[in-house]
Amino acid sequence: MPNVHGRALSRRELARRLSRLDAIAGVRLVTLGDGAERGVRVLEFRTGTGLDFDVMVDRCMDIGAVRYRGASIGWQSPTGFRSPWLHDPEGERGLGFLRSFTGFMNTCGLDHAFFMESRSAEHYAYPAREAVDHPLHGRSALTPARLAGYGTRWEGDECVLWAEGEVIQAAMFGEDLHLVRRIEARVGGSGFTVQDRVENRGFARTPHMLLYHVNLGWPLLDEGSEFRAPVERVMWRSHEAYRNGVGYRTMPPPQPVEFVEQVHTHEVAAEADGTVPAALVNRRLDLGGGGGPGLAFLIEYDRSELPVLLEWQSVREGGYVVGIEPSTAHPGGAALNEEHGLLRHLDHGETRRYRLRFSVVAGASAVAALEARIDAAHPQLADEFPELAGIG
Repeated sequence: MPNVHGRALSRRELARRLSRLDAIAGVRLVTLGDGAERGVRVLEFRTGTGLDFDVMVDRCMDIGAVRYRGASIGWQSPTGFRSPWLHDPEGERGLGFLRSFTGFMNTCGLDHAFFMESRSAEHYAYPAREAVDHPLHGRSALTPARLAGYGTRWEGDECVLWAEGEVIQAAMFGEDLHLVRRIEARVGGSGFTVQDRVENRGFARTPHMLLYHVNLGWPLLDEGSEFRAPVERVMWRSHEAYRNGVGYRTMPPPQPVEFVEQVHTHEVAAEADGTVPAALVNRRLDLGGGGGPGLAFLIEYDRSELPVLLEWQSVREGGYVVGIEPSTAHPGGAALNEEHGLLRHLDHGETRRYRLRFSVVAGASAVAALEARIDAAHPQLADEFPELAGIG
């Protein structure tokens, strides 16, 4: 049953105290009304525990702001939650994504992720189209969803907050990929789940890539915060890591603007059921509520669904952010991923399913237990600059 304000209350006991559940928790649909964000539909989720988050309906039903006890967890860039009607993914030689890139989670796909790339379009059998030119991180992240529904649902004495929608990425003589997304949270809980189903509705065999660009900012990200995951080895890292002098595990304070973003590709162990736990941990941050200092944000996913874990660091002043990015593929292009068996294809009617869980872990003992759990899956590498290996 929901645990709200330190009390576990049944549905009946809550009803005795509240005329409307909305007084403490719920899902509300609003529309942003000013500036570049004008017209964007947002579903505001409140769990009643201090965890609030926004689902950006018109931006692939991605997660925008995430807050816990009034503190921001999700990072936000200078662009704001820009309307997709202003977005040009093909702009600036394929870098248009950066004009709208912001928020806790951006869905990169559905047929391409990572840097710009041109691939043969032969499989679409349209002679005038010799190649598919993919912009940075594909086209899905700024595609509006068709909202199927949202609301609250009681299951006995448990109350579920939910929303579901469909995102269509399609072109004539091109891909026809559908993403059906369902987001759920529980009243009295400190987390939420994202469940995705990607289906090829077209009749051409179509490449499929998916990367969850999960972005965490200050105050969770701060000097001394640590990236924690069961890292077995660093398979590849961008060369900027050596020039910047910043390792993958311990975060620095904001760096001068000359800092160049860096990416690490991790090979990770999984727990017995296939779950990979990855987190950003700040042992000094105390947002109240008892339990002492310590706050972490945990991401859990199935390694068989998302076999690659990337870590993105852009820890420079004015753009201070770390990304934890479960992915179907490596950031090395289609040919390299095909060589290593990671470039997926979907035939007509074929689907792929993905499930991620996001949770706040608060208090010194809870954070210590989380770190022990991660180390039990595999003790994390202590070396900040291990030798490059693998497919780099």
